[in-house]
Amino acid sequence: MKYQNLLGISLTALLAISCSQNQKPIKEEINLMIKAEQVAEHKGQPVFHYVLDNGTMQVEMSNYGGLISKIITPDKNGKLENITLTLDSVAEYLTKPNPFFGATAGRVANRIADAKFTLDGTTFELAKTNGNNHLHGGVEGFNKKVWTPETYSNDSVVGVKLTHLSVDGEEGYPGNLETTLWMELTADNTLRIRFESKTDKKTILNLTNHTYFNLGGIKRDVLDHEFQFWADAYTPVDDELIPTGEVKDVTGTPFDFRTPKILGDQIEANAGGFDHNMVMKMQKSSDMKHFVKVRHAESGRVMDMYSDNNGVQFYTSNFLKNFAGAEGKTYDQYWGFCLESQNWPDAINHDNFPSPILNPGEKYLHTIEYRFSVEK
Repeated sequence: MKYQNLLGISLTALLAISCSQNQKPIKEEINLMIKAEQVAEHKGQPVFHYVLDNGTMQVEMSNYGGLISKIITPDKNGKLENITLTLDSVAEYLTKPNPFFGATAGRVANRIADAKFTLDGTTFELAKTNGNNHLHGGVEGFNKKVWTPETYSNDSVVGVKLTHLSVDGEEGYPGNLETTLWMELTADNTLRIRFESKTDKKTILNLTNHTYFNLGGIKRDVLDHEFQFWADAYTPVDDELIPTGEVKDVTGTPFDFRTPKILGDQIEANAGGFDHNMVMKMQKSSDMKHFVKVRHAESGRVMDMYSDNNGVQFYTSNFLKNFAGAEGKTYDQYWGFCLESQNWPDAINHDNFPSPILNPGEKYLHTIEYRFSVEK
């Protein structure tokens, strides 16, 4: 069954699908469901709130900003709770400033030093949105665009396909850039995010999702979470959080999460939180790599992150303070963590970093998976 394009239409659909013999079933019968409701209009375009449901967990998202607004998963006792920092409604994202909760960041996620870069002798000036630097795509990056949506399904997933054309010169970037973003929930509790882009001029690109997670159900900070990274190195930064160009071995540093570590202990050892690029063990670029495992003992929730990219920005909400979040909760420092699979920050200004350049005729491809489970 293929759902029709939802542009301007509200739709509720229910699929009852049995697991194939090759799948490990969550339960004897899996109900895959997708709901859509138009909740606002922005610049003449309809904004939808979607709920993806596999019978065990739900993902709530929107075509505004390609954002994930909630991820609702069971704890070890079966209690369902939202595990992302968010606002009370998708419509609120249109008017209330927030630190990129759940958003798609682009054209270039993370920082570009001095808000400029050079391609083939031409210097491109960008907006300074983070001190003297450029952050997450500019004043009106991908997180503030209304994407064109279309729902879809097959025998094991439900999802929303989003498309956006970023025109030549938008936010200072060269080239007409066509991007397709798929967000889907699988029958086996995986949230999969896929990007595909092409350009008609040489440009730079680095896309990611900026969800803030809290596996404890947003009751307090995440300092009691246990992290394990498959990372042998990281990229040190200066006072403005711009990489220095060094790629440093994690051995003997607070960045060594190669064996499981409690976050609070590592933050104390680092004299503050993390906002750094962790360098993943190099494999073929197309391989899905196990980046991170996060455990929360009290709730029993576990999240494993996989990606085909070569770095992950590890951010522990250091700058989040006294923020009025959803359900009357006040989010504060260390109340969430981000695992932003992406190319390395400021890569265009460092010849020794993986190149962020996209040429005409090439395809930018990037897949992220967050796999959820429970340990008793």
